[in-house]
Amino acid sequence: MKWTHVQANWSAFYEAIQEKWEDVDEAMLDEIDGDQREFVRYIAEVTEQDISEARDEIKEWLAGEIPADVVMDPSHDNHSIALSGKYVSEGEDEYADDARFGDDDEYPDDGDNLGRV
Repeated sequence: MKWTHVQANWSAFYEAIQEKWEDVDEAMLDEIDGDQREFVRYIAEVTEQDISEARDEIKEWLAGEIPADVVMDPSHDNHSIALSGKYVSEGEDEYADDARFGDDDEYPDDGDNLGRV
């Protein structure tokens, strides 16, 4: 992914950032507001690394996939589904409807949109 993806969807990346760097404070992420230089400085501070080490760590993180819940785009969704194929049992189709595996029809929607557990 590119920094422009992160910057354009900054708050949507909070969870992914906090997953990678557990000591990150959400209030500080609000202040940083997608500024790459500020983010590098902040990660360096939180991880007690040099700026160059933090920059390299962020660059490595950026080499990963954009989290599926960040980008709502059918082409991205299809790409994510295709990647999930490695977790699907042999003979199953990762694109197939999974209704037969769950309880999708067990509780019909009665209009309250709460769903049932």
